[in-house]
Amino acid sequence: MAERIEQRLEDRIPELEQLERVGLFTPKEIRAVLRKASALEYKIQRRALRKEDFVNYIQYEINLLELIKKRRARIGYSFKKEEIESSIVHRVHSLFKRATGKWKEDVQLWLSHVAFCKQWVISKWVLVTSHLLCIKTNSFISSVAALWIMAAKWEMETRLSSESARHLFLRALRFHPECPKLYQEYFRMELMNAEKQRKEKKEFEQAKMDLVAYKDTKIQSVEFRLAVLSIAKLFDFTQDLQKEILESLQTEYADDPLTWDYMARRELDLGSLKSTEPTTKQMKVSEMTQREERCCAVFEEAVTAVPTEDMWKCYITFCLERCNRKTNSEELKQKRLERTLSVFSKAHESSLLPESLYKQWLQLLLESNLSEKATEVAEAATKRFSLSAEMWQMRLQVLIQLKNDNVTQCFEEAFKHLKSKVCGTLPLWALWVEWSEGTNSKQDTEALYQRSLHATAPAESVTMKEKYLDWAYRNGGYKKVKRVFTSLHENRPLSLDFFRKMIQIEKEQESCKMLHLREYYERALREFGSTDSDLWLDYIKEELSHPQGKPENCGSIHWRAVKMLQGDLVEDFISKYTLLQTGHL
Repeated sequence: MAERIEQRLEDRIPELEQLERVGLFTPKEIRAVLRKASALEYKIQRRALRKEDFVNYIQYEINLLELIKKRRARIGYSFKKEEIESSIVHRVHSLFKRATGKWKEDVQLWLSHVAFCKQWVISKWVLVTSHLLCIKTNSFISSVAALWIMAAKWEMETRLSSESARHLFLRALRFHPECPKLYQEYFRMELMNAEKQRKEKKEFEQAKMDLVAYKDTKIQSVEFRLAVLSIAKLFDFTQDLQKEILESLQTEYADDPLTWDYMARRELDLGSLKSTEPTTKQMKVSEMTQREERCCAVFEEAVTAVPTEDMWKCYITFCLERCNRKTNSEELKQKRLERTLSVFSKAHESSLLPESLYKQWLQLLLESNLSEKATEVAEAATKRFSLSAEMWQMRLQVLIQLKNDNVTQCFEEAFKHLKSKVCGTLPLWALWVEWSEGTNSKQDTEALYQRSLHATAPAESVTMKEKYLDWAYRNGGYKKVKRVFTSLHENRPLSLDFFRKMIQIEKEQESCKMLHLREYYERALREFGSTDSDLWLDYIKEELSHPQGKPENCGSIHWRAVKMLQGDLVEDFISKYTLLQTGHL
């Protein structure tokens, strides 16, 4: 492996010599490039390959290309590209080839390769894309719409070949007949082609036949029909087609909230002022008010015809959008606010207001200084969703914001309702201790921290232990945090951050003792020594750099790490340890 790495580094020397000779890089920068390349090469030559190592290497080389490009522009030097850039581009291609060969089903890797080719070697990206789309043994390739669309757009927009683009789309749809995005982009392409033919005054009938290709799709959904409709609206010759799609929506999807949502929002675009006479600000406000009222009239009909949470959500979302829209008219602003609050109330009274929307209702009430109403709504929300920790958290945040006297009582009530929940109460405990820190005595807050450790699920108690440690240091200093750490270090489960926090606290002390650091590292390694190679490396670094450290201990620590680490982590540790020894880490 070492010989292979050495050879690959030697292959770089001609381009690096050229970079230095023409003044694009300094000798110091050339040495830095070699050191970095050595580290990157080592990682991709190991037996246990990792994708992120290839990605990091590729990104480094691309960054190098960009830097060379900027420096060429700065000094006005455009020669020797074959000796410099071509060599780097070839290396990046080789890295991509190895990576996509190893991780064939990583679509992002393929797309990144294509993007690189498009930027640096236009002729080659077509080959990469074609190679990708021709792989028949991997079914995943055939189902990736983005790749097919990219290739078809290139045929249509760069090569100006609508026939080739159509062929690619039809081929893609054979592989993936239920992909909405493919149909939508195919539909868009056909409309663009039809528009082009019209402009060139060619025969229109054939193009017109292709516009209804979407009817042959197996996809039957409102979302798909609406997406196709939005594409059709971009072209001024599709009025009949738009009317046809709209009628199919009203006939086939009359009970779907999205159909009603579209029909209601349509009212905003209908009936605009057609008068050529000058219009006043008040006339514009009046017209907008009328349009929004027409929208709401359709929504009111909708929530009666389709009384569901989804339908109310569409109605409320519309109202919130209008409410958040900027206007200089205070009258219009007030009408929008009143309408939105009214719709929230109606949905709530119908017991059809989705849980997720109560938070937005409360925010609106608080912003409008309707504190009493906000308190009522928060209480009603926890009655309706009494087993929802999110609802209780929302109610408590309202009470805390309003500095209500019943915060503690509400916390107790919340945990009474949620006592059967095994997990999910962590945000409430975090909120309670945070509020207590600014309100109650240190003794009360500490009692609350200790209570939380017993009340939360084991996995969630880990976070509370970290918070407790942090609070102890902020409020009691080093001696206090040391006592808390001692009381908790055997109270499993524990997190790596718990130990790292204590290590950092120790290092912040003027009289930082290596004896204490060893204790914290040893305890951390007892819990995480088999799964975290960086922890071992940090321990070794401490022994090497601390005034009280013992470099002679490093060999023993290294031996223990190799024995304890699992799987590929051993090789990862050894490579990093080697870099540490040579001063590259």
